[in-house]
Amino acid sequence: MALPLVITVAPNGARRTKADHPALPIDPREIGLEAARCREAGAAMIHLHVRDAEARHTLDLDRYRAALAAVRREAGPEMICQVTTEAVGLYAPAEQMAAMRALKPEAFSVALRELFAEPEDEAAAGAFLAEQARAGVLVQHILYDAGDVTRFQGLVARGLIPLERASVLFVLGRYAVGQRSDPADLLPFLTAWNSEHHLDLPWALCAFGAREAACLVTAAALGGHARVGFENNLWRPDGSLAPGNAAQVASLAALARSIGIGVATPAQARSLFVGEE
Repeated sequence: MALPLVITVAPNGARRTKADHPALPIDPREIGLEAARCREAGAAMIHLHVRDAEARHTLDLDRYRAALAAVRREAGPEMICQVTTEAVGLYAPAEQMAAMRALKPEAFSVALRELFAEPEDEAAAGAFLAEQARAGVLVQHILYDAGDVTRFQGLVARGLIPLERASVLFVLGRYAVGQRSDPADLLPFLTAWNSEHHLDLPWALCAFGAREAACLVTAAALGGHARVGFENNLWRPDGSLAPGNAAQVASLAALARSIGIGVATPAQARSLFVGEE
């Protein structure tokens, strides 16, 4: 029987503003209310970005704590809250690690290319990830192409990335005018992932552009999970502007159910990431 689909909502990201979409949630109250709507629509996890007073990307601890409190207040205690360590050209690996050590989140995502930016970063990054695994944190490793997949597998083999409570996110596309990811773009990732170095970890997909839903339902059909939301795409499959993140979540949940795949609750998602049956 197919595993239920874990839907993560990424409601804002690091770059878009209300000029891109008036419903983009920026402040903690907006993020909390959006989390509640998306939880109701079928999201088990929220991927959190926070902004400074000028709506610019930040890893500020107080702003993270305010947003996390708002999600808990509005969406309840069950939804998994995953924060980002994304650098956006502003933060070095040491700063990213320091932020997570101080914040102590339940879950965070980190780009392989950022944490292991240079060979000399490996020792500190490996120690950090081992520490987070011992603390029981859910760590999602972001991989941008098949080369990242192969490098990730190599770092695991060398003992620099622990597998406890780990998962990966494959990213189709980038922020670019006219970006249009296609389901076939997933194939190089899966070819590398299912190589002789295959790791038995949960994997998920996010995709830029109006074919986001087609990419994500393809991932679901192939045993993966999905991240959906305004961070990556503002558009419905028909090319119209989506009214909000919750509509995108609900649409994906309906697509999954239409092909016989259930939608995971937060409790089911936690069990999957922890490695429990």
